Amino acid sequence: MSDAPPRTPTDWSGERMQRRIARRYRAERRFRLLGLAAIALSAAFLLVLLGSMLTRGIGGFTETRIALPLDLAAAKLAVDPARLKGRGADLALADAGLEEAVDAAANAAWPTLGGAALLSDGAWLRVRGAVEADPTLLVRRATVEVPVASAIDIACKGDGTPEAEAIVRALGDQLSRGFNRDFLTAADSTDPTRVGIWGALKGSLMTMFVTIALAFPVGVLAALYLEEYAPRNRWTDLIEVSINNLAAVPSIIFGLLGLAVFLGTFGLPRSAAIVGGLTLALMTMPVIVIAGRNAIRAVPPSIRDAALGVGASPVQVVFHHVLPLALPGILTGTIIGVARALGETAPLLLIGMRAFIAAPPDRLTDPATVLPVQVFLWSDEVNRGFVEKTSAAIVVLLVAMNGIAIYLRNRFETRW
Repeated sequence: MSDAPPRTPTDWSGERMQRRIARRYRAERRFRLLGLAAIALSAAFLLVLLGSMLTRGIGGFTETRIALPLDLAAAKLAVDPARLKGRGADLALADAGLEEAVDAAANAAWPTLGGAALLSDGAWLRVRGAVEADPTLLVRRATVEVPVASAIDIACKGDGTPEAEAIVRALGDQLSRGFNRDFLTAADSTDPTRVGIWGALKGSLMTMFVTIALAFPVGVLAALYLEEYAPRNRWTDLIEVSINNLAAVPSIIFGLLGLAVFLGTFGLPRSAAIVGGLTLALMTMPVIVIAGRNAIRAVPPSIRDAALGVGASPVQVVFHHVLPLALPGILTGTIIGVARALGETAPLLLIGMRAFIAAPPDRLTDPATVLPVQVFLWSDEVNRGFVEKTSAAIVVLLVAMNGIAIYLRNRFETRW
C-alpha cells in the first residue's frame, strides 16, 4: 500500500476555483468572438468584391442605342434582293456601300452634334442585320436602333465627359438602353461597344476539354497504381515526393515548359487551344494524382476484403468496387484543379494566348484566348469603355466557371 497522504477533494465552490472557472469561460467567449469576427471579415471582403464587380460590371451587359432615321432608297444601294437570302448577303451589302449610307444618314440627322461620330463602329452591322431580316428597308424609310459611340455610352451611364453629357442631353428621347447581346455572342474588338466574350469563352471551353482529356485519365491511373499496386520502396517514395513538389511549383514554370517543349520542340501552333490545354494539363495532373490517392485511400478496406472474399480478382476489385466509390472524390479534386489552372494567366501568356483574336476558334489548332487572359488584356486598355467590360467579364467568369465547379463539387462530394 502507498504511504502517500490521501488527496484532498477539489473545492469547486471556493473563491479560487470560481475565479479559475470564470477565466476559462472568458477565454472561451473570446475565442468564439474571434471566430465570428474572422467569418464576418471574410464575408465583408467577399461582399465588397462581388458588390464592386456587379456595380461596375452591370453596365457591360447593357448598351445605349440611338434611333437612326434611314432612307436607303435615296442612297440607291446596288443590291440584288435575291442575294440577301443566301450566304453572301453580308458581302453583298458591304460591297454596296451600306456603311457609307449609314454614316451619311447620321450626318444628315445630327449635323451639329457630330453626325456619324455619334455612332459605334459597328452601327452599320446592326443596320445590315435589319436589312437581311427585312429587305423592304432598301425601298422605304425606316428608323433603326443602332449602338452609339463609346463616349456617348459612358455618358449615358453617368460617367462621361462634360461634352458627351451635353450631347446626351441634346439627344434626349432619341437614346434608349437595352440588353447587349453582342457582349455574349461576339469576340474581341478594338471598339468597346462591339467587344464580346464568346470568343474567349469558347477558347476556354476548348482549352478545358484538352486539359481534362489528358490530365484526368493519366492522373487517375497514376493514383491507382501508386495506391494499389506500387511497391513501397525508395523509388516509390521519390515519385510521391516529386508529385507533391510539382503540385507546389509556380504556374509560370509550366508556361516555360510548354513554351520550350510544345512550341520549341514539337512546333505546335502558337496561341492555340491545344497548346494551352497541354500546358494546363501538366499543371493539373499532380493535383489530380494527389486528390485521387486521397479518395482511393478513403475507401474502407472492408470493401476490398469483401470483393476478394467473393472471388473477385485484384483488377476487378480496383475497377469494379474501389474506383466507382472513389470517383466522386476524384472528380472533386479534378474540378478544383482545372478551375484553378484555367484561372492562371502566366503560363498562357508565355505560350502566346494573349493575341488579339477577332473571331472565335473553330478547331483546336486555331488561334484562341481564354477568359482570364481576355480580362487581363481589357484591363490594360486605355479606353474607359473597357472598364465595365472587364468587370462584366469577371462576373461571367465567376458565375460560369466557379458556379459550375461549386455545383459539380457539391453534387459528387461523398462522405464516409
